[in-house]
Amino acid sequence: MTEEQTYIIGTLVEHKPGVLFEVANMFRRRGFNIESISVGVTEQKDLARMTITVNGDERTIEQVVKQLNKLINVIKVSILDPNTTVTREMALIKIHVADTKARSDIIQYVDIFRSHIIDISSDSVIVEITGDSEKIDAFLDLAMPLGIKEVARTGITALSRGGKAIKE
Repeated sequence: MTEEQTYIIGTLVEHKPGVLFEVANMFRRRGFNIESISVGVTEQKDLARMTITVNGDERTIEQVVKQLNKLINVIKVSILDPNTTVTREMALIKIHVADTKARSDIIQYVDIFRSHIIDISSDSVIVEITGDSEKIDAFLDLAMPLGIKEVARTGITALSRGGKAIKE
């Protein structure tokens, strides 16, 4: 039995309505779970890039890639090598600040994690943090005792290092 791990799949798709639904629906039909997905326009306005994070074994990921390649609006599919890929995720985190000590603690955490306070009120702050998933998880663990009110995460986005690129 092969070991389950996290895979990052980079795809180029046509940038038009319904493509995200088509990809997500393929995952649903096949019983595959998407851990995270991020989508955005590329350097070519008619193409979008999807970065999909999936947990599974090699066989499962091979099936995911085969099924993605069968979709008409999917131009290119690539499994990104974690050793040669830069990944980032962004999160907005609303944290309860009961008093000046809690506010001071959050300001210190924000400084240590090189993140930003983007909104502040009398009883909460919203922090923007960017980095790999482990960095965001570490910040969340640290802020948890203060009382996290809400979290919104983008999911991983990724590019291969160096000259290698996913192209048509």
